[in-house]
Amino acid sequence: MARLSVYDPFAEVFPEIFRGLLQQPARAQADVAEIRIEVQENAQQYQVQAELPGVKKEDINVQVDGNRVSITAETRREAQAREGERLLRSERFYGAMARQFTLGAELDESTVQARFDNGLLTLTLPKKPLPAARRVTIQ
Repeated sequence: MARLSVYDPFAEVFPEIFRGLLQQPARAQADVAEIRIEVQENAQQYQVQAELPGVKKEDINVQVDGNRVSITAETRREAQAREGERLLRSERFYGAMARQFTLGAELDESTVQARFDNGLLTLTLPKKPLPAARRVTIQ
């Protein structure tokens, strides 16, 4: 039986190491929106800022469980048909996006604060106070 193979004219000219440079990365091909975050810490709390452009406040969900923080959001594009116009191309993302991360200290879930303004979600995540050392009596 004959063996078939695909001829690659660049195989001799470009070694394997350079072949990946000519292709787009998988993330650029997938059209997936990503939540970009910035985390700052001080002795009492963490401050997290997450970029959520084009998202409404009602469509954001934040969950805190121990030291794990989950942010989910959904963007929707409302169709606006105008008289005498038609949409030729749309490159806006719509769908769901999520981000989950773990912080170094346990968080006090009851005092977490969240604020959303102009596409920027700001979370204030207070740390749980460390338990005081307990003296053990020896008997």
